[in-house]
Amino acid sequence: MPIRVLSEQLASQIAAGEVVERPASVVKELVENALDAGATTINVDVRAGGRKLIQVADDGEGISAADVQTAFKRHATSKLQSIEDLNHIQTLGFRGEALAAISAVSQTTVVTRAAGEPAGTRLTLAGGELHTQETVGAPQGTVIAVENLFYNVPARLKFLKSITSERRLIDEFVTRYALAYPQVRFRLTHDGRIAFQSSGHNDLRDVLAAVYGPDTARDLLPLSSSPALVEEGMAEGTETAAAPLPPVASSSLPASGSLPASGRPHLVTVSGFAGPPGLHRSNRSQITLFVNGRWIKDSSLTYAVVQAYHTLLPVGRYPVAVIFISLPFDLVDVNVHPAKTEVRFRQAGAVFSAVQRAVRETIIAGAPVRGFTQMRPEGVFSWGGSVDRPSFARQPGMPAGHLHGQMNLEFPRSAPTTPFMPRAADDEHPPTATGNGDLGGERLPIMRVVGQVGTAYIVTEGPDGLFLIDQHAAHERILYEQFMDAWNQQQVPSQGLVAGAALYVTPAQASLLEEHLATLQRLGFAVELFGPNSFMVRAVPAILTHQDPARAVLAVVEEMEEDDGRAPLQTQIEARLIRRVCKTAAVKAGQPLAPAEMQAMIQQLEQCRNPHTCPHGRPTLIHISLSQLARGFERT
Repeated sequence: MPIRVLSEQLASQIAAGEVVERPASVVKELVENALDAGATTINVDVRAGGRKLIQVADDGEGISAADVQTAFKRHATSKLQSIEDLNHIQTLGFRGEALAAISAVSQTTVVTRAAGEPAGTRLTLAGGELHTQETVGAPQGTVIAVENLFYNVPARLKFLKSITSERRLIDEFVTRYALAYPQVRFRLTHDGRIAFQSSGHNDLRDVLAAVYGPDTARDLLPLSSSPALVEEGMAEGTETAAAPLPPVASSSLPASGSLPASGRPHLVTVSGFAGPPGLHRSNRSQITLFVNGRWIKDSSLTYAVVQAYHTLLPVGRYPVAVIFISLPFDLVDVNVHPAKTEVRFRQAGAVFSAVQRAVRETIIAGAPVRGFTQMRPEGVFSWGGSVDRPSFARQPGMPAGHLHGQMNLEFPRSAPTTPFMPRAADDEHPPTATGNGDLGGERLPIMRVVGQVGTAYIVTEGPDGLFLIDQHAAHERILYEQFMDAWNQQQVPSQGLVAGAALYVTPAQASLLEEHLATLQRLGFAVELFGPNSFMVRAVPAILTHQDPARAVLAVVEEMEEDDGRAPLQTQIEARLIRRVCKTAAVKAGQPLAPAEMQAMIQQLEQCRNPHTCPHGRPTLIHISLSQLARGFERT
């Protein structure tokens, strides 16, 4: 084929793929334009997850009638005048691509009036082509409505996620910028219902309460804003610094080692909020970073925040933090990617060190003494009351596999329950599916409990040696098989709460939780909408009777966040949630058990169809044979 120059329309649609990836990208570009225009109120209205409509209205400076058409041309911007301006960009937008890209893949209407003009202008475009322009009455500011996104690019439309997933991405973006600009009043609605709004009173605590809920906002610790000195001429070799900090580090010291004498000194200021060690999540999504008012994605700085909690968080848990980094504009390059969420620092190591020091200093000096409800491993919640209550042990007449106070299954299992005996040599029956995704495994021999090691492992004696049993993994397996039997029979026992427990979540989590209310009901939860981003827990599965109901539901929501976007089968979603529920309810490492408790757990593990692993695949027990012991003692 001969080489041809692409048409302007085709080139615009190709370029739009870099800027407008999904509805959240449209919201991002339009909100950033509104902030650059000095808006004090921004209203975002979304329909069908952004597929049908995205409308952003602001009270900013507006666009003059003479510039409206030009604004929708490629590479048209009012924020750059010369190449030197790229060295110190002070606005969120600057590339001149957003409006052209958005109009190229949608039907766009803009109504705007600039300050000082007697009337406004209404412009309509479709597929990047101008349709109409007329003079209309309008207040100062700009309203841009983007309808039928990707209507002329069906391939892109097919690859969008579910409406709920797209809503969550929009929620996350709007709440981030509400945190960065507390002086601006944000209002976000989905299909006519308010999902989020901030007061615009320039009080970050108010915005934190609106995003995370009042309890979390109350726990967050303000970071010290003492500036750190960095030098323009320092080397880049420090950007991977990750050594644990000493217990207390002054954030007013130089941000990274000794500084050379040459170069201009600059100040890097780190401010914001960080959660105490008792407040943590299952992933890094709650670590939010801003540089000069711009939300960014930076794995190195995220690691700096995590590293500041070194030895203070359980394994696999991550902090909640909102970090604002301020530094001279010429020390950061934001012209890295069309999405403008990736930046490069001239002294990356200095910024890394400044963030790490500020967070570490704050949580060491300001974290309150952790209460009883916070001192629980892995962010999950052990039994209330005494650990060694006699009712844990199997009672006369109680079927094997029953833990009183854990899960009350008074109906038959999916397979008859009989005491497990060692498999005979002539037993050639192949394993069969058990209905819960597991294949029947080798049954355990009958074991005698010897004791407990490290308050984490049960020591037992079997016919051919010694067994070490992980009490948490074993109890997870027991509860999982009980729960799966109940779920397969649609008879999951549920325990109603005398007084409902209030749960506050982020707007993105609220959308996800609302979508899966029916799923939670099938698992024994009763959760109802209580207000914007708040829910009331009315009942929980019986095995969670002694847990904090709100925290248990939050743990399930975190599991749903991990699944979101993978589009698994509904049965797979429910099975994953059951695993999380069982993980929450199972006894933990570090929890002492009485001999009767250990014997009851071993008897129930012997009853399991697949006793060798927990639901997540970790081994439940290790076998040390008599011959291994003999070799160890040099008896052979």
